[in-house]
Formats: sequence, C-alpha cells, structure tokens
Amino acid sequence: MGWISRPRARWRAATGLVAAALLGALSVTALGTTPAAASGVQEGIGREIKPGQPMSPHAPSRNWLGSYLVGGKQVFCVSFQKTAPNSDEVYKPGQELLTKWGDKIPTDQAANISYLLLRYGNTQDPDEAAALAHLLHSWTSAPRPGHDDLNPNLTADEIGYDAQFHLDRLPQQAKDDVAKLTADAVANRGPWTASVTAPKDPQHLGQPATWTFQVKNAKGKGVADIPVKLTATAATILPADKSGKTGQPDASATGNSAPQAAPSETTLKTGADGTVTVKLSPTGDQPKLAGSLSAPADRPYVQEPVRTGIQNVVSTGGEKTLTAQGVVAVAKPGKVQVTKTDAKTGKGIGGATLRITGKDRKSAATSQDGKPLVGPDGQPAVVTTSGDNGTAAVENLLAPQDICVVEVNAPPGYTNAFDPNNPPAACGSLQPGGTLALTAANTPNEVPHAIPAGDRPVTVARGTVETSFSTPGLAGLAALVLIGSGLVGFAARRSARR
Repeated sequence: MGWISRPRARWRAATGLVAAALLGALSVTALGTTPAAASGVQEGIGREIKPGQPMSPHAPSRNWLGSYLVGGKQVFCVSFQKTAPNSDEVYKPGQELLTKWGDKIPTDQAANISYLLLRYGNTQDPDEAAALAHLLHSWTSAPRPGHDDLNPNLTADEIGYDAQFHLDRLPQQAKDDVAKLTADAVANRGPWTASVTAPKDPQHLGQPATWTFQVKNAKGKGVADIPVKLTATAATILPADKSGKTGQPDASATGNSAPQAAPSETTLKTGADGTVTVKLSPTGDQPKLAGSLSAPADRPYVQEPVRTGIQNVVSTGGEKTLTAQGVVAVAKPGKVQVTKTDAKTGKGIGGATLRITGKDRKSAATSQDGKPLVGPDGQPAVVTTSGDNGTAAVENLLAPQDICVVEVNAPPGYTNAFDPNNPPAACGSLQPGGTLALTAANTPNEVPHAIPAGDRPVTVARGTVETSFSTPGLAGLAALVLIGSGLVGFAARRSARR
C-alpha cells in the first residue's frame, strides 16, 4: 500500500515541494481483533465501512476509508487490503506508482491521483476524506478484466477493491463528495501551465502598471484557488483588489495585510479565472515578475518501506514546482533643450526665464520618477537661458509626454512686446530617450534713431503716433502761428539795421 502525506494548509504553500507521503491500502482489522490504533496504526479523518469486504480466510469486521497519521502527517492509502503502516514507519525512495498487481496506471487516472492528493490531501472533512480514499483504491486496486479479482476466497494480497460494495455503505454526503471529487479531477488535473502577462508598453519608474499571472489546467481553463508566490525584481508589488475579480491574499502569506509597505514578494491565490492580478511599480531599469506554485505532476511515485510486509508509500509526486516570469523595460527619460532667440536677428538671448509645463501650459511637467517638476514655490519649475546661444536644458523627464516652455519675464531689451497674459511659448512631444528642442522668439524694443536738424540732433522715436484735435486747440494754434511770424519779422529788421 502506498501513501501520501500533506502539509497542514488545504493547499500546499507555493514555495516549492514539502516532504510529504501518500500511504497505500486500507488497514484491515480482522474479526475479533484489537482496533488498528492499538497496534501502532493511527487512523485520521474518514468513515468506517461495516462489515468489511469479504475475503479469505475471514472477512474483516470493518474497513477504514480515510486518512492515517504517519510521522505526525496525514496520509492516504492507495492499495487495497495490504498491511497499513504504523505511525513511525520508515520508507526509502522507490519507482512510479503502479496498480496493486504491478500494472501501469492509465495516464488520466494517474493525473487524477496527483491532482486529488494536491487538492484534498489535507482535508479535515470526514466525508471528503472517505471519498478521496475510495477513489484512490478504485484506481489502484480495481478488478482487472478477465480476472476474478473480487472472489471472496482470495487473500488480502490478491483481492481487488469492490468499489460498489464500499460506495453503497458510505453516508450520502460522502457519496456526493465522490462525484464532486471525480468531476473536479477530470476538470482540473494536470499537466498545468503557468504564464505571466506584462504590460505592453514600457513602464516608468514609480508608476504602477498591471501584471497578470495565470494558471491553466490540461484543458486550457484557469484553475482557481491556487496559492502563487510572486517575486518582483527591480520593482515593488501592490496586492490585487480584494473584490474577488483578481487574486486573493493567501492567509499564510506575508506582505498582503499591509499593501502600503510595497513588498517585493507576496503570495496570492488565483481567482475564479485562474489569474492573480497585481500592480507592479518599477524601481529599476528592468522590472520583472516571477511566480511559482505547486502543481500536480503527471504521475505519483512510490516509496518502499524499510520493514518488509508493509504497504508501499507514494510520494505526492503530485507536486512539482511550476514557474513563469515576465519582464519589461522602463522607458528611458527624455531631455528638453530650450533656445531663446531674437525675432529679428535670430541670435540667442540670455537671461530669459521660462517655466517647464505640460500641454496645458499651466500644470508642471513630470519627472522620470513620476513626480511633478516644481520649484520651491510649488509652481512649475523655472529655467533661465544663458550664453551666446541663449539656451537652457532640463533632463530626466518622463517620456513620452507633451511639454511646453512658457516665458515668465522678458529679458532686458525685449520688454515692450511682452504680454504677461499671452507670453511667448513653444510646445512639443518628448519621446523616450530623445531630446525635444524648443525655440521661442522675442521681439526687441524699438531703438530710437537720430536725424540732423540745424546744429543739434533731434531725436525721433519710431512708433505709432496718435494725434487728435479740438476747436479751442486750433484757435490757440493759430495765435501761436501769428506770434511766431511777428517774431520772425522783428528779427529780420534788426538784422538789416546792422
């Protein structure tokens, strides 16, 4: 008889294989003998069948359908009527699990065994445990075609498992569980596959994006309620929504009760569609998400007892570590180079101050770390052009994003044309790893021009002159003209006398 032990949690923690074993065969208590527990065999969770299946030289008073305790672990039998192991039995590694008669177990049944041991091996429900033991015996000790394996004259080593005999004597709930476990095994047995779906676009430092880890069964359907250990590299994990639409925190996992701690490792259970969904926030250039879980192996493997005459032990083999990972690149930051020029000469202007904003020309641009680029006043950061080229540069900006540079104050010599309500600006789209060159021009103030008038220069300023007249003003102007002409005549006469 072979057996499989299971850890205390209903499902194995997805951190790798844990030593476990599956014990084979129902224990047999002969008529009038001491109960099995008294002889060192410890029965666990399950149901009694009374009387036991007839066999030679006498029928047992009862058969036990359920688990045993061996080495402090819960185990199940897989081979009928051979001697049950004591609680301190010692085993050594063996070969692939075969039927009671040494035949190869059909592939689908072997996969069923692996799955059920993984899924229900630690059940604490007596009806569920009895159903599991019944199915294990049905597949490992079924009567062979053309053989009289149910003949009651056969001994314990020879007799097969009469499935209908035992099913008829199970309580109704255990019968229902037989059907439930059978359907579950057919629907979800292995081999399983695991995959990671990373965001399609590059991520940015400090900006979470959705990643999905999915577990599928042999039919390509998602497998629910599977603990998956997730490990992030160059990133932190924000646990999934607890609404039930995504992965659920595993009760035994660490890092799930305090999402704000932003762990790099956590364990979550798959949702109804077999997926775990998390937000991954990059902290480095190559964020990666890896997941691992315990999955049913294709076939269980036996362990053999050191002491002769004891049933074989079957390692869950039902458990293998399944892994998958995904990786994306973090988008490279961009750079903005601003050039301030003279609208007439095209030469650079130093001393111009400009704000670095988003597309709306009001909100701050975003740095590569996802934070707004602001100055001490909380407003969009300001840069000042310098040098003969009139340039300024801003590096380490999130890309892609739309950027605008908006003039704050005009440099000396360019104030007349500056409108603070509609300041000069230039905008463009910054691409990852690229440099966005933006140029804004300023119109210079009008420069006064001097023209000769007699011995002294008269300064005339270019610009628009607006002239208006009134009637009293015209009369005054006429009087001034007459006085002026009189003064001219007086000066002429005085000059003639000389």
